[in-house]
Amino acid sequence: MTAKKSLTIKKGDQVRVLSGKDRGVEGKVIAVNPETERVIVEGVNRIKRHQKALQPGTTSSIITKEAPIHVSNVALLVEVDGEKVTTRIGFRRDEVTKKRADGSTYKAQRSVRVAKRTGEEI
Repeated sequence: MTAKKSLTIKKGDQVRVLSGKDRGVEGKVIAVNPETERVIVEGVNRIKRHQKALQPGTTSSIITKEAPIHVSNVALLVEVDGEKVTTRIGFRRDEVTKKRADGSTYKAQRSVRVAKRTGEEI
């Protein structure tokens, strides 16, 4: 069994598809699967599946849903000067002050995602 890999793309991020039949399409990440390194993006890689009628009185139907795509085929979008551009993701350690239950405080570090293009926190 391999270690669980951490992905830089998170649920809720706005991304643009870089390759495949939906290249250039922008959408929101619905789900992330770190084990298979795949993401599901809203409106991208749509497939049709036949749904069998499971109970008497219901009808069968064809359902259209999003299929997962590899995380390397998407790039995060950030807004620069009013337009959306793709960027890579970096990490930065910030000093923060935390509070204990007894009321005392202490210094700690927090890791934040940073857009490489703008340097801003995501």
